[in-house]
Amino acid sequence: MYEEFRETDRWTGEELECRWKANIVAIATRHADCVDVRFDLNGRPMAIAMPCTAWVAQKNRSGKVLTDQLAVQVAGRYLKQIIEEGYDSQREMYTMTEEEVLQHLDAVIEEVRQRGAMPVIPLGLEDTGLSKLGSGR
Repeated sequence: MYEEFRETDRWTGEELECRWKANIVAIATRHADCVDVRFDLNGRPMAIAMPCTAWVAQKNRSGKVLTDQLAVQVAGRYLKQIIEEGYDSQREMYTMTEEEVLQHLDAVIEEVRQRGAMPVIPLGLEDTGLSKLGSGR
């Protein structure tokens, strides 16, 4: 669904290949109470910051947790939306509100229900060099 998709930049007409790269706990990296979901857009970095309070709100409202896999889908759906609406291609980070996270989460869950399965998130070990560690090279 949203871990890897293509979208056309509204202003430039450039076709963007959007690919998820990582979820990063921003508390440790930039002292923010967020999880940064990192994407590459045609090789350029883009992070979608999701407030940690959204994880608590989801648990409180449904009794279910917001998993890393769901966070990728929520952030990717948000990224697709802002590109469609005319995002600022010079920014490297957008921050979602708790309400936006929950709204996009509800939409993603509905899409998953219609599909019948959650998409698999690629690990991408081949890009890190870590895949060679187990091969004895």
